[in-house]
Amino acid sequence: LLLQLSAGAKHHVLRILAIGNSFSEDAVENNLHELGMEQGTCIIVGNMYIGGCSLQRHWTNAENDIPAYRYRKVKADGSKQQLDNTRLSTALRDERWDYVSLQQASGLSGRYETFEPYLKNLMAFVKRFAPHAKIIWHETWAYQHNSTHGAFQDYDCNQTTMFNRIVEAAQQAMKDNSIKIVAPSGTAIQNARTTFIGDNMNRDGYHLNKSYGRY
Repeated sequence: LLLQLSAGAKHHVLRILAIGNSFSEDAVENNLHELGMEQGTCIIVGNMYIGGCSLQRHWTNAENDIPAYRYRKVKADGSKQQLDNTRLSTALRDERWDYVSLQQASGLSGRYETFEPYLKNLMAFVKRFAPHAKIIWHETWAYQHNSTHGAFQDYDCNQTTMFNRIVEAAQQAMKDNSIKIVAPSGTAIQNARTTFIGDNMNRDGYHLNKSYGRY
């Protein structure tokens, strides 16, 4: 995926903004810039963070221009900064973003009925402030098999059921909204669970552990 994004970038520096929650924190804040440097690509990474934030809440924040986010940014030199009480409109204008990723809250990520109309509205909002950016759908991961997260009950506390429904919801979201790019984090984690690592990718049953899980 990184090579695909690099090939599609029109600028010397690749700029990626995530509108997410703690799952985007796990996915982009810690290794993405360094992986880019290893490929010879300088990546500026932004993450609009609210813990557990759903598409519905993201849209409410956008529609009402609410300064509700911690805007976390990995700059071109690898240094990090955080700006609290930031609006989505502010972050979208901060850089000429090449890509903006969107995602659902983890517990709702396999329940497509919770996606719309919020995803469609949020995409239009992104295009308003970042018209050159391409949209990425971030497919999140299923919980650990013994997770105590309350939302796990919606999937009968079954990891395979949750994973399959996340994939189905991601495919439907992409089809309905003409999204061409997916960051398949959920599939990557599920594949890793079939290796010698086993179902040990998480630190609390749902967030990724801070070493190989995030990597």
